[in-house]
Amino acid sequence: MRPSKVRRLSNVLFVPAFVGLLWGCASRPTNVLLPVADTSPSSSKVEMLVTTTRSRSSNPAQMYTGERGLAPSFAEITVSIPPASVRKVGEVAWPKKLPSNPATDFAVVQTKELTLQTAKGWLSASVRKSPDHSVLVFIHGFNNRFEDSVYRFAQIANDTGTQSVPILVTWPSRGSALAYGYDRESTNYTRDALELLFQYLARDPEIKEVSILAHSMGNWLALEGLRQMAIRNGGLPTKFKNVMLAAPDVDVDVFRTQIDDMGKQHPRFTLFVSQDDRALKVSRRVWGDIPRLGSINPEQAPYKEELASNNVTVIDLTKVKSGDRLNHGKFASSPQVVQLIGARMAGGQTLTDNRIGLG
Repeated sequence: MRPSKVRRLSNVLFVPAFVGLLWGCASRPTNVLLPVADTSPSSSKVEMLVTTTRSRSSNPAQMYTGERGLAPSFAEITVSIPPASVRKVGEVAWPKKLPSNPATDFAVVQTKELTLQTAKGWLSASVRKSPDHSVLVFIHGFNNRFEDSVYRFAQIANDTGTQSVPILVTWPSRGSALAYGYDRESTNYTRDALELLFQYLARDPEIKEVSILAHSMGNWLALEGLRQMAIRNGGLPTKFKNVMLAAPDVDVDVFRTQIDDMGKQHPRFTLFVSQDDRALKVSRRVWGDIPRLGSINPEQAPYKEELASNNVTVIDLTKVKSGDRLNHGKFASSPQVVQLIGARMAGGQTLTDNRIGLG
């Protein structure tokens, strides 16, 4: 066998094993979403609207599976977050056993499935309570169960201190490191539903500002939804202010075409990159050795010039240390970065690397 064939064969065998090594989840309880009594007065609460293309589960502690639903579903969820004395900023305090203890763990204290009309009513009532009538849309990444996305978004909403109404967009991820292809196709399956959400947010006169935060593979979905909307409408609405791309698992060449299709009047983009992102190194090999947007060197050509011409602010997190062993979730697990995201949404500030003490 020729050496080139040996190398190709080793890659085929190596990549799935490496993905399993990197993206496997630590052992902890699952199906944690069964509501418990709200017994911790010192805990904070995050109320979120959920819109999903996942299939409903018959298990109320799971709520939604990793399979694809025939139509979008909606729910409201309230997550209790333990006080700072027992949890560091950036951490999700998963329960070690069930039921969850609100004094020490993230815990769901209320869930309710909604129809489209009741979801619209929930959103309108919540936006009226928001000081700036804004919403924050979060789109999770690869290998996320429904509960993973709920708890991670609750952590982000709490730790950033955002006053925007939280909207979780969760797509059918099987929560398995071996389901990368299925997950990617599930983002494509969800594109139209996401665009419908964006169109509704654009039309709602009560909503004055929309921010979007996407992570990993969720960036593909976010960018495709925005691209579709821009093509259909001849541009994007001015109320779409901030789009934050965290560790995007997106081909750099494809990103160039996506942002071009959005036109010159696109939202402010903030790109969080880290050249030591181990997950994106694996993804690059899977996708034909084309660089992934979330792991580029933003000082190198042609990236520096292209990003500047599109008014994309780049935050290089390569030197930032966090508890994430893959260096793929620094946007949420690093206290410094979490606080920056909050500042970005609160004041529309232009972020720079020196804001996070990179030396």
